[in-house]
Amino acid sequence: MNLLLTVFEIVAPVFLLAGIGFVWVKLGFEYRLQFVTRLAVTLAVPSLIFVALMQTEIPAGELTRFTVAAIAGHVVLAVAFEVFVRLGGLDRRTYLAPLIFGNTGNLGLPLCLFAFGQAGLGFAVVFLAVTALLSFTYGIYLVAGKGAFGKVAREPMVWATLLGALFLWRGWEPPVFLTNTLDLLGQMAIPMMLITVGVAIARLTTRKLGQAIWLSLLKLAVCFVLGWGIAVAFDLDAVAFGVLLVQMCTPVAVTSYLLAERFDADSDAVAGLVMVSTVLSVAALPIILAIVL
Repeated sequence: MNLLLTVFEIVAPVFLLAGIGFVWVKLGFEYRLQFVTRLAVTLAVPSLIFVALMQTEIPAGELTRFTVAAIAGHVVLAVAFEVFVRLGGLDRRTYLAPLIFGNTGNLGLPLCLFAFGQAGLGFAVVFLAVTALLSFTYGIYLVAGKGAFGKVAREPMVWATLLGALFLWRGWEPPVFLTNTLDLLGQMAIPMMLITVGVAIARLTTRKLGQAIWLSLLKLAVCFVLGWGIAVAFDLDAVAFGVLLVQMCTPVAVTSYLLAERFDADSDAVAGLVMVSTVLSVAALPIILAIVL
C-alpha cells in the first residue's frame, strides 16, 4: 500500500498538470502553443538543464557511463524499429522516428525528478540532451530525407548540456545572481511543459486509432525490454537504472507530430501515436515506477 501511494504521489502531479492544459483548451481559452513552446525550449528548459547539471552531486564517471548507456539505448531502438518497419511494410518516414524518440522532456523530466530527486533529474537531463541531439539530426533525416546538423549547433538545450557538464567537470560556478536567475527560469520549465502536453493532445485529431493502439503497445514493450537490458549491461546503479528505463518508455513526443506535419509525412498517423501512447503511459509509467522503486 505504501508503494502504491508513493507511485501515485509521483505520477499524479504530472498527469494533473497535463489535464489542466487539456481542459483549458476544451473550455475554449486561448493558449499560444508556438510562443510557449519557444519560450520553454529556448530559455526555461536550457536553464533547468544547466543548473541541474552544474549542481549535481553525481560523480562524473557515473554521468559518463549513463551518457554512453543513453546513446546505446537510442541505437538499439533505432535498429530494432528499423527492422520492424521494413518487415511490416510501414512507411519509414512516418513511423520510424516516433517509435524511436520518446517524450523525454515534457514527461520524462518531471517523472524522474519526482521519483528520484535531484540525482534523477541530473541523469534525466543527460538523456534528454541525447534525445535532442539525435532527433535534430537523425530524426529529421528520417522524416525529411535530409540532415539537420546545422540546427544542432543552434539548439540551446545542447549548449546548456555541454556548458553544464563543463562547469561540473571544472568545478566552476557563475555569479550567484546569475545562478539564481537561471534557477528561476528553470523552475517554470516543468509545469509549463506539462500543461503544454495537455494543450497539444487536446488539439490533435486522428482517424487512425486502431493502428496506433497496437503500435503504441509494441513500442512500450520493446522499449521496456531493451531499456532493462541496456541498464543491466552497463551495470547502472538504482537511480540511473530507473531513470534510463522511465526515459526509454516515455510516449511518442508531440514534436514527432510537428515534424510529420512540416515535412509532409502522414501526420494523422503520428497524431494517433502521440495520443494513444500518451494515454497508455497513464497506466504504464506508474507500473514501471513501481517495479524500479
